[in-house]
Amino acid sequence: MAHTFEDLVQLERAAVDAHAALTTADDPDAARRAAVDASAAFQAAVTVYAEAEGESRVDVEMRVKKAVRHGETAG
Repeated sequence: MAHTFEDLVQLERAAVDAHAALTTADDPDAARRAAVDASAAFQAAVTVYAEAEGESRVDVEMRVKKAVRHGETAG
């Protein structure tokens, strides 16, 4: 599946939210699985995007993380 940069930002935000939810989860095992799944989905999407765009996977990941942390949306 092709992803846009904004898709990657949304996936990373979901992963960050899932990890944050670990501290207040009623079901820690389910929360941990959700966090791992969200992170894996983000990582897989970054790999696909980077390959499709001919970019460094690490560079793409860092741009997305910067966008999430600093509220930027442009890729």
